[in-house]
Amino acid sequence: MKALILNSQGKSDEAFELAKLALKNAMKSHICWHVYGLLYRHAKNYEEAIKAYKFALRLDPDSVQIQRDLALLQVQMRDYEGFIASRKAMLQARPSIRQNWTAMAIAHHLAGDFAAAEQILTTYEETLKSQPSRSDLEHAGAVLYKNTIIAESGDTERALDHLNTIYKGHPDRLAVMELKAQYLQKLGRKGEAETAYRALLKRNAERREYYQGLEEVLGLSRQEPTARQKLVELYQSYAEKSERIDAARRVPLDFLQGDDFRQAADKYLRRMLGRGIPSTFANVKALYAEQEKKQTIQNLVLGYEKEDGTNGVSETQTNGTSSKHWQISVYYFLAQHYNYYLSRDLPKAMEYIDKAIETNTSPTEYSYLMTKARILKHVGDTEKASQTMNQARETDLKDRYINTKCAKYQLRNNENDTAVNTMGLFTRKEAVGGPLGDLLDMQCMWYLYEDGASYLRQGKLSLALKRFRSIYDIFDAWTEDQFDFHSFSLRKGQITAYIDMIRWEDRLREHPFYTRAALSAVQIYCTLHDDPKRASDAATNGDDAAERKKAAKKARKEAEKVEAEKKAAAAAKPNAEGETKKEDPDPLGLDLLKTQDPLGEATRFLVPLLEQSPKDVRSQTAGFEVYIRRSKFLSFLPTHPRTIVYLHVLCTTRSDANDHVSNAEKYLPALKCLLAASKLDAQNDAVREQTARFRKAVDGLSEPLPPKVAEVVKSAMSELP
Repeated sequence: MKALILNSQGKSDEAFELAKLALKNAMKSHICWHVYGLLYRHAKNYEEAIKAYKFALRLDPDSVQIQRDLALLQVQMRDYEGFIASRKAMLQARPSIRQNWTAMAIAHHLAGDFAAAEQILTTYEETLKSQPSRSDLEHAGAVLYKNTIIAESGDTERALDHLNTIYKGHPDRLAVMELKAQYLQKLGRKGEAETAYRALLKRNAERREYYQGLEEVLGLSRQEPTARQKLVELYQSYAEKSERIDAARRVPLDFLQGDDFRQAADKYLRRMLGRGIPSTFANVKALYAEQEKKQTIQNLVLGYEKEDGTNGVSETQTNGTSSKHWQISVYYFLAQHYNYYLSRDLPKAMEYIDKAIETNTSPTEYSYLMTKARILKHVGDTEKASQTMNQARETDLKDRYINTKCAKYQLRNNENDTAVNTMGLFTRKEAVGGPLGDLLDMQCMWYLYEDGASYLRQGKLSLALKRFRSIYDIFDAWTEDQFDFHSFSLRKGQITAYIDMIRWEDRLREHPFYTRAALSAVQIYCTLHDDPKRASDAATNGDDAAERKKAAKKARKEAEKVEAEKKAAAAAKPNAEGETKKEDPDPLGLDLLKTQDPLGEATRFLVPLLEQSPKDVRSQTAGFEVYIRRSKFLSFLPTHPRTIVYLHVLCTTRSDANDHVSNAEKYLPALKCLLAASKLDAQNDAVREQTARFRKAVDGLSEPLPPKVAEVVKSAMSELP
C-alpha cells in the first residue's frame, strides 16, 4: 500500500523498492504481484507489467480486476492472441454481462478472425428473451458493429441483408443510410443505390462524397463529353433546390472545359463575389492545377475590376454600398490570386491588397491585413509581416484565431518572448509555468513546433530540442490515453468508433507534426554528434550564463506567483483531481543537449518515421544521416524484406556474434535508406548528395568488405542514380 502511495507521489524508485520488499516477504501473494505490475504499468514497462499480472493470475485465477488489467495491457500492446485468451476467461467467469461478449468479439475482430467475432455477437443475441428497445444504445452499437464485421469479411450481400433487418429501427439513421448506399453500389444494384444516394443528398446537399457516389451509380463519367451535359443537368437540379447550396454549383467546375467552364465559372464567381464571401478564392484555387482554368479565372476577375458589380449582386442589394462591396471582393480575390504559388506575382498581390484595405470601411475586419502579412512573408520581410499581423490582431482583440496567427508570425520573426505573451492573452492565468506551461498542458503542437523551429534558426539548440521533445512526449501521451478508451468504449457501446481509434493509433506517428519535430530533432542530434563541443559551449548556442540566469529568475518569479495564486484558490476550492503539476527541472533543455549518445536519441525519433512514413523522402534521408554515423544498428532496424536479406548476408559473414562490428554493418542500413529515397525521388538534391557521399565512403574503406556483403552492396549501388 505504501508503494502505491509513493508511486502516486512520483517517488517511483522508492515504490519499487517497497514492492520488492513486499514480494520478498510474501512471494505467493497475488496482491503483491498485482501491485508490482501496476508499478511497471505506470513506468510504461508494459512487458514486465504483463509478466507480473500473469504471475498474479496463477496465484488467484478468479480475480476479475487482475484479469481486466491484463486484458487492457494486452490490447494496448496489440497482443491479440493473449487478449483473446484473457477475454475468454472473463466471459466464462461472467457470461451474463454483454460487455464481455462484445469485448470477446472485438478481440477476434482485431486478430482478423471475422467469422468468430460475428458468431460471438450472434450467440449473445440468441440468448435475449426480448428485443431491446430503441433507446438501448449499447445494443444499437453492437448490432451496427456486427454489420461492419460482416462487410469487412467481404460478404457484402449478407451485410446488406443484415442491415435491412435493423434499418428502420436503428437510432443512428445517418450511419445505416450511408452503409446501405455503399453496399448497394458495391453490389452493382444501381437503381436502388441511386435512390439511397438521393436520400442522403436530401439530408445534406453539401456532401461531395454523396455526389460522387450518385455519379458512379448513374454511370456518368466526367471524362466523356456526352456525359458532361447530363452531369450539368444533375447538379443544376440540386442547385435549384436552394440558393444556399454551394457544392452543386461548385463541383461542375471540376469537370467542365473550354467555353462551358468559362460560363459556369463566371456565374459562380459573380454569385460569390457579389455576396462578399471571403472564402471564394480558397474554394476555387484547386482549379489552378489546370493552366487553362487558372488563366480563365484570372481573366474573368480582372474583367470584374472594371465593373460596378450590378451584375454580380443580388436584387435585394440596391443600396449604394453594393458597388463598394463588389470592389473589395474583387480586390481581395486578386490579391490572393497573385499571392498563390501557382500564379504568384507579389508586387501585384501587394497592389491589390492595398486597394482592398483602402476601400474597406469595417473597423473589425482583419482578413485584408492578414493577407497583406502573408504576402509580406512570401516577399521575405518577416519583420514587417509580423508587425502587419499584429496590426490585424489589434482590430479585434477578442478573436482567438487572429491572436494565434499573430503569435505564429512573431515566431517566424524569432520574437519568442513577444509570441508567448501574445498567446498568454488567451491562456489560463493560474497555469503552472505561465502561458508556455498552459500551452504544453493543452498540447498546442503548432506553437511548440514553431517555437522550436525559431530557436533552431537562432542556433539555440537546447531550447529547440526542448520543444521538439515536448511534441514527442505528446504523442507518447496519446498512445497512453488509449487505456481510458479500452473500457470506456465498451461501457458506452461506441464500438465502431473504438475500432477506428485503435487503427488510427496504429499509424499515429504519420501525423505531420510528429514528422516535422522528428526531422528537426534528428538534425540537431546529428549536429551534436559531429560537433560535441556544441553541447558544452553554451555561448555558441545562445544559452550563455546571463541568459540562463535571466530565465531562472523569471521562472522563479513565475513559480512564486503561481504558488500564491494556488494557495488562495485552495482555500476557497480544493483541487478535484488531487494532482499537483511539477515544475520543469530543465526549462532550457540543457540536460537534453548534454546527452552522451546523440545518435541513440536521434534513433528514438527516427524509427517511427521509417516505420510509419517510409514513403516520405525526408524520412529516408534522415535515416541515412543517422545510420551512416552509427556503428551498431541491428536493434533499431525496422523490419523490411530488403533489410532482412542484408542482415542475413551480414550474419553469414560473421564467425562470432560478439566479434567487433564490421564496416558492413555500419553501411547496410544507410544503404537501405538511400535506396528507398532514390526510388521516391532520384532527383532530390539531398538524395544526390548522399549518394555521392556513400560511394565515396565505400570506396575509401580501410579494409575490403567481406565477399558476400560486397556483392550485395555492389548490386544495390547499381540501382542508385
